[in-house]
Amino acid sequence: MNTEEVNPHLTAKIVVSYVRHHRLVPDQLADLISSVHRAIGQVGQPPEPEEVLTPAVSVRRSVHRDYVVCLDCGYRGKTLTRHIAMRHGLSGDEYRQRWGLRSNHPLTAPAYSEHRSTMAKALGFGRKSTTEVDPAPTPAAAANPKARRTPRSRPASKSEGVATKMASRPTPARKRHSRDRSRRHPVSGRA
Repeated sequence: MNTEEVNPHLTAKIVVSYVRHHRLVPDQLADLISSVHRAIGQVGQPPEPEEVLTPAVSVRRSVHRDYVVCLDCGYRGKTLTRHIAMRHGLSGDEYRQRWGLRSNHPLTAPAYSEHRSTMAKALGFGRKSTTEVDPAPTPAAAANPKARRTPRSRPASKSEGVATKMASRPTPARKRHSRDRSRRHPVSGRA
């Protein structure tokens, strides 16, 4: 159907019924009329073909052990999450949907994920310490919530080794400064 053949009364009916049920700013009315007129003119016509996306590299070659490659622009990095958000304005799911990827397609290099995982395990993240498990509270302890609190033990970390090295060093003797009473303010008595 050609836009010149569109009945203006049909466009007006659709716009009037829309405006009855929705709030519009007067500036939006002209855009609404033109978009409805265009939509009615395109009824019965085949849809315009969407542009075919061609990836920068094949999907199989986009994931390597040490890096992943962006299919949009060919960017290589350890992780693509921030890149596709900042450069392409997409979330991880939108990116996967755009390229027809599986939901478990990695956006992080496998070696980088393994490295982060081993580092987290070494620091003790994701595990509960056995000393933190409290026994079942007694009725007296349930009445007083402060009675249940126990000090938590700290997990082993890199900073602990630094603290022990610092503790083994001799501390320099501090000089004591005697206050000179003659330098005090004559009225307030303050220095």
